[in-house]
Amino acid sequence: MKAIAAYQRVYTELKRRIKEKVYEPGTLLPTESELEKQFQVSRTTVRKAIGLLAGEGYLNVRQGRGTEVLNISTTQRLNYVSSITETLREKGHIVTTQAMSIERIKPPSFVVDELDLPPEAAVYFMQRVQCADGQPIALMTNYLRENIVPGLDQYANQFVGLYAFLEQRYNIIIKDAWERLSAVSASFTDAQILKIPIGSPLLCSKRISNVEQGPFEYSIIKLVADKYDYIVYLHGRN
Repeated sequence: MKAIAAYQRVYTELKRRIKEKVYEPGTLLPTESELEKQFQVSRTTVRKAIGLLAGEGYLNVRQGRGTEVLNISTTQRLNYVSSITETLREKGHIVTTQAMSIERIKPPSFVVDELDLPPEAAVYFMQRVQCADGQPIALMTNYLRENIVPGLDQYANQFVGLYAFLEQRYNIIIKDAWERLSAVSASFTDAQILKIPIGSPLLCSKRISNVEQGPFEYSIIKLVADKYDYIVYLHGRN
């Protein structure tokens, strides 16, 4: 695997510290010069990492006043990429994985199209049942480019949140994503796994996530509709 860029290392570690409240919401991040010394990197590297975190809503850069750590747990905003697991935890739920499977496969044609894969490419096919406070809430299916997450299948059942794991293990930075939401009815299989009546309403999310190299993940997630909601922040008019 290629060497990890310095800004990715700084970004990942700062994000971890913010999430674990090493840096509390409302406080100021250490100065750029202090971070340079801590990570043994250039100021340009520090600024690139901070810029990424500011773009995701974790930091607010105030010229002449420092960089403020923001509180991201008050609401789920759809202007930055978050996972179902992260959102549930931010809302105070205990999130666990009931079952997980990861295998290397030849991708189906629709995944080849969505991820713009070459003919010979392989993907990791992941399936999970995610629970909130012990109750099944989501069926998760993920297809990930093998060349970006080599050896992923050896980590089955070793993590709960996928994005956080990919950031920590592979130093992946998700640049942006496209997500399509729709309403579907629970099939017999859905109902059995999620412990709901057949035909119950489900919220279906289909997402393509991108890194600098291009699309790397296609996910299909079915959520119990009355246990989960999206909040969209809208600002002004065009």
